[in-house]
Amino acid sequence: MTSRYWTDYYVENRRNVQDAVKLIKSGQRVFISSYCSEPQHLIEELGRKAKSFTDIEIVRLFSNESTPLSEMARESSAQNFNIRSFYLGSAKSKTFENNRRFITPINLSDIPRLFNQKLLPIHVALIQVTPPDDFGWMSLGVSVDITLSAALSADLVIAQVNPKMPRVLGRSFIHVNDVDVFIEHEEDIITIGEYPEDKTAEMIALHASKLIQNGSTMHISLGEAPQAVLLALSEKNDLGIHGQHLTDGIMHLVSRGIVNNKMKGINEGKIIASCAIGTQHLYEFLDDNPSIEFHPSNYVNDINIISQNKRMVSFNVAMAIDLTGQVAADGMTFNNFSGVTGMLETIKGALRSDGGKAIIMLKSTSLKGTASRIVPSLNDTAVVVPRGDVEYIITEYGVVNLFGKSLQERAIALISIAHPDFRDELFSEAKKAGLIDSKRSQSDSIHGIYPLKLEERKMINGEIVRFRPAKPVDERRIQEHYYSLDKKDVVSRFFYEKKSFVHDEVDFTFEIDFIKDLTILGLTGKFGFGKVIAVGEYLLDPTDNMAEVAFSVSKEWQGHKIAKCLLEKLAKAARENGIKGLKAYTSPNNKGMIKLFHTLENQIQTEYEDEFLVLKCTF
Repeated sequence: MTSRYWTDYYVENRRNVQDAVKLIKSGQRVFISSYCSEPQHLIEELGRKAKSFTDIEIVRLFSNESTPLSEMARESSAQNFNIRSFYLGSAKSKTFENNRRFITPINLSDIPRLFNQKLLPIHVALIQVTPPDDFGWMSLGVSVDITLSAALSADLVIAQVNPKMPRVLGRSFIHVNDVDVFIEHEEDIITIGEYPEDKTAEMIALHASKLIQNGSTMHISLGEAPQAVLLALSEKNDLGIHGQHLTDGIMHLVSRGIVNNKMKGINEGKIIASCAIGTQHLYEFLDDNPSIEFHPSNYVNDINIISQNKRMVSFNVAMAIDLTGQVAADGMTFNNFSGVTGMLETIKGALRSDGGKAIIMLKSTSLKGTASRIVPSLNDTAVVVPRGDVEYIITEYGVVNLFGKSLQERAIALISIAHPDFRDELFSEAKKAGLIDSKRSQSDSIHGIYPLKLEERKMINGEIVRFRPAKPVDERRIQEHYYSLDKKDVVSRFFYEKKSFVHDEVDFTFEIDFIKDLTILGLTGKFGFGKVIAVGEYLLDPTDNMAEVAFSVSKEWQGHKIAKCLLEKLAKAARENGIKGLKAYTSPNNKGMIKLFHTLENQIQTEYEDEFLVLKCTF
């Protein structure tokens, strides 16, 4: 047998699009490449010839379609087309309801195995590639994901050769000799526009950015909130990328030196992704860029590979979450559908990473604010992320860590970041379901909106101390703080030798509305598992519009000006909330409290009530 030079083979197998589509036979399974790499010219011709086929099965990731093949399949009752879409979401949104029967639920990293092992044989693969280089290699460009395995396992490969496809490096190449038919056609690659400005998404992003350490590696899903996170990372350094999608937001971080991939621990110096979705500027940025590699999904979404990245952080978007932590997800506006298919893998990989975090973001409401996305139960909605794999949950009203938390702790935490209009109902439903102690009472404080601006991190005595307003989830930790105090400090705080700090007696420290009553905590340790080392609180006295303050600091942290920091924050909040001033009841011998109060900028008045010294500061 005489071998031919690849250039001769290429020329001999060029066809026009009409002749190429004629090679597809009824009853065959046809793969279409994913995302923005869809070969539009080929698919348009396939759509035009739809009525000449019977029982063609289209295999693809759930996708926005330039040619509405799914609509054709519905109209023909699958006599011409049947669509098999890989998708792990709940398929409850209107976008998917009519196409529910087309869905094959599967994790993204497992799809190549379906093709490679002929468990789902591909008869024809329709792909889009760059022109061949001097050695006959063509890049799959903006979509490698499951496209490479489909093409290499297909009986017949038809490639649309497009000079506008960027040449992306990594495991993105297929050789001319592995393709059967070449259709030369130049057209613009599918793009998506910039995400619209959204105040809710920006607030979610602000919460999320506080969880990102310098040197973290990130997977960022598509959607308004994840892309807003990228804009909120302007003060970070040495970030890395390992994820399904490469977007314009990531490109901007690279251009500013914020993403340099130097500290990933694996594939250092390289962005690792499997596809790109964005503007023409992004595709130009990709072309022959040695700092970017695209790999198939069975590598990019492999949990073991993801976990090897240091401080791996996964950002994903949820459609809804119930009070036990079960998560439903769907492709939504400005969110690529198949991103859901790899969601659980990125979460598990992040959880196994050294210093990793798994973050799920959702807006608190849907349907223009008429429905809560935090619900008592998911009922008939499919669960995409089981409650055991959930860690950080973020809405515009705050962030909570559900990892290792009991069902009651989870319910209380999620209610605290739900939209205030739905907290009463959620609290009531949680009690009915036995998720919250039936004896717990509901108070107006459940509607409080968390004041993010009062958060601060300080390096004290060689350790990071986080100062922030107390949340309902802090109940147990505040109790532990009080139990750990010396007898002297207990008497100083409560004015008698108190030995019990049961729930009913410390309600005032965590059932807070952040305006009339506010508690600021000092914490050390990991977010969600921090140890309370200090508590400062004020409670408004409506008779004189003055707020009474009290403090406690663990003995090992005394002498480091922690109480001063707490007082400054309480004073700032009181001023902004229209409170006239602060007052404190203390023993005349409590020199520490007297000295602390005199650090306030305003003049201090002193008077006596019975055996107590009353300190007053009017703003």
